[in-house]
Order: sequence, then structure tokens, then C-alpha cells
Amino acid sequence: MGKCGTKNEVKAKPSDPCAPPEVPCAGAADASADARAAPLAWFGKMIHNCLEYATARHDAGQPVVGIMCEYAPRELIMAAGAIPVCLCGGSAGTIPAAEEHLPSNLCPLIKSTFGYHVQKSNPFIEMADLIVAETTCDGKKKMFELIAESRATYVLELPQKEHDSDAMEHWVKELRKFKRALELRFREELTDDTIREAIGVMNRERALRRELAALMKADGPPLTGRELLEFKSSISGIPADFAQYEQALKLFESRETCPDMASRVRVLMTGVPIVHGAERVLEIVEDHGGLVVCMENCTGLKPILDDVDATAADPLRALAEKYFRIPCSVKTRNESRVESLRKLAAEYRPECVIDLVWQACLTYDLEASRIKRLAEEELGMPYLRIETDYSPSDSARIAVRAEALVAVFIPKKPQSPLKNPPVKNATGTNGFCTLKYASTMKIISSIKNAIETTPYCLNKYAYAPSRT
Repeated sequence: MGKCGTKNEVKAKPSDPCAPPEVPCAGAADASADARAAPLAWFGKMIHNCLEYATARHDAGQPVVGIMCEYAPRELIMAAGAIPVCLCGGSAGTIPAAEEHLPSNLCPLIKSTFGYHVQKSNPFIEMADLIVAETTCDGKKKMFELIAESRATYVLELPQKEHDSDAMEHWVKELRKFKRALELRFREELTDDTIREAIGVMNRERALRRELAALMKADGPPLTGRELLEFKSSISGIPADFAQYEQALKLFESRETCPDMASRVRVLMTGVPIVHGAERVLEIVEDHGGLVVCMENCTGLKPILDDVDATAADPLRALAEKYFRIPCSVKTRNESRVESLRKLAAEYRPECVIDLVWQACLTYDLEASRIKRLAEEELGMPYLRIETDYSPSDSARIAVRAEALVAVFIPKKPQSPLKNPPVKNATGTNGFCTLKYASTMKIISSIKNAIETTPYCLNKYAYAPSRT
């Protein structure tokens, strides 16, 4: 396998957010270019693949069940002979239609999804025989009420007091009721054996995605965070997807360490899910010198960290235990998210934390201060909170803030060992930064304040007032 890229280091340009640094490694042409492109190209047309798969099976009589949350156990839906499809909207184009019925100051994911419902423009919603209405945030709950006026829905109640003695038992009862509802609607008995078979499929999918994510632990990962995000599907359990996961693993595991990727700033991204079509912030961060090595969110590692015990005497209870452990911000008190971030930071060795919050996502927004304390005071690394929606109007400002964060990690070469010794306890790893943490925060603060009144280039990113 040929070596990837050159040894050019990424150098951020804080004064020019419209000219992101060039990173030749990720897009460099080499002998493996065609092989590399195959799995990425497959998942690059993921929506087309899922639509083709769902349409063929739905036409053959197999029901489709729409879900919007990782708490919905796909295994039960699959055991009922149905196809679980994620319906989360990632398009800004459907939001105006939704705002004719919903308040404008609502989460863009909810508005986008509801806009598809109003316009009848999402074929997965249109072919859905049932939509699972998970009671996570209040916005989703009320949106589901409106959807239920014209579409079949089932309310799945999630207990939110994680540490209550009876919370797990309540959740087990909820899943038993859901199992019974699926049996009645689709006239298909869900036996322990069929549930275990579905558990095996989902465990395999989770394991493959975990292996791909683990590649990002390397000093010079073989792919970007944006490329890694491609390796997911709106429909779980598609055999062709599994083949592509395995091909990607063989390809990327055989690649040599890339020095250009190693020169980027390692980022742990947490917060809201980054659904298909809403990848803008991740792309901006990686266009300006960052490398998202870990995504602790519902479209990243959060739902795939644990498997279900397929050998358990009661497979439904085993499902309940796995899904109840998902550390969502709707839980109170959400200690599990903090503990998960600690573990992931140790494994993936990020140099900073970016907390992405969708506008009006109150649960993640209110947890942000706690995550900030965790990053700065306990993990000892810079923290950046980005609040935005699906509009690109604040992209320039996000780009500048991302570059400000990256800029403090640009290598500083000492003139002599005596005149400019490296700073011990410096923020970051691999000798990137000779600035102490307090200096880092001053630089970020000064650049952030400067952009409040300074116009920036419109060549690549549109500029407009922002909530960031």
C-alpha cells in the first residue's frame, strides 16, 4: 500500500475563514484510490440504497416502521418482520412548510421532519405503516401528536429518572407493550428466537461500526470524521451494507499512518445528532484544520457502544437494559453522558471538545455548562459550544471560531532549547502547543470578540448574524 499524502503540516489561517487549509492526505490520489472510493461511494448514495431496499420489500408486503430515536429497539421491529427506518430530517428546505404549523424557535431537526410530513415529500414517511413516537424531548412529543392526526403512531414512553429503583421495570413493561402492539398490528408473533435472531443482526452492525470508529484512535487516522459519518444507514440490517462495512475495514486497516492527518487538531464532538443532510458544522471544522476523531452523539458512538446479550434467558429484558443505558440529555440526572465522555476522551485522545447544539434543543443546551466544566476543569482541554440550525447563514462565523480553536495548536518551533523551552502541562498532545490553557482561552475570546464587528469573505461561506 502506498504512503498517504506528504509531510506538509496543516496551518490554519485565522484571518481568512474563506481559505481553509489544504490537507492533501484525505483526498490524495494513490494506488488504492479506487478501492477507497468503493465503500464511500456506496454509503454516499445511502438514501437511494435504502429507498430501493424499502420499496422492493414494501411492495412485496413487508411493513415499514418509522423511528426518530435510538431508544426505539430496532430488534423488536425486525423480529415482527418489519423494516425500521430513521425519519429524522436534515434538510433546511422543508422547514418553511413546518413553520406554518410549528413555532419558528423550535429544533430544526423536528421542523425538518415535520416539513417532510406536511409536504408528503419523504417516501419513507409515506410508505410507513407505523411511526414510533418516542417520548424524549417535549418538541418531538407534541410533533408526534400532530402527525398522529393523519398517520398511525405508537407512543413509546421513556422513563427519564435514570436512577429510580423502578425505572428499569417501567421500561421493561413499555417494551412488552410495544412488542404486543407490533404483534397485533402486523399479525406476527415475536418469539424469543426471532428476537434473538434480530439481536444478532444488530450486534453485528454495531460491532462493524465500532471497528470503523476505532480506526480514529490512531495518530494518523486513515479517514476523516466526515468520511466516518458516511458509514451509517437509515435502515439497519441491510446485507449489502455489511459487505461494504467489511470492505472498508480491510481497506482502511491496511493503510499506513498518514502524516497529514496526524498534523490536524484532534476533536471530540459531542451534543446533538448530525443526521443526513445536516453535516455542515462537521465539514467546517475539518475544512479548517480540525479532525473529528470521536463523535459522542446519536449518529456516532453513543448508540453502538454496547451490545445486547443474545444469550440472556429473557431477550426482551436484555434489550431493555441495553437501550436504557443510552446517555441521552433527556435523562435526569445524566451522569452516564459525563462518564461516557471521560472514557472516550481517554481512548481517542482529543485535544479539544466541540459541543454542537441545535437551536432550541433545551436539554443539550442546558447540559452544555456541565460539559464545559468537564472539558476545561477535569480533562484539561479547550471547549467550544456551537449553537446553530440548518441554515448556512452563520457558516463564516463558525469557521472563524473553529480556526481560532485550531490556531492555538499550531506547532511552535523553539529557536533554541534554552531560549524557548516547551511548556510542560501544555494543552494538547504530540507537542503541538506551547501555550498554557489560560492563554488558549484568551486567544479564543479575543478572536471571537473581534468577529462581532468585522466583515468576512463571502467567497465560500455566507455571513449573517449568528447565535454561535
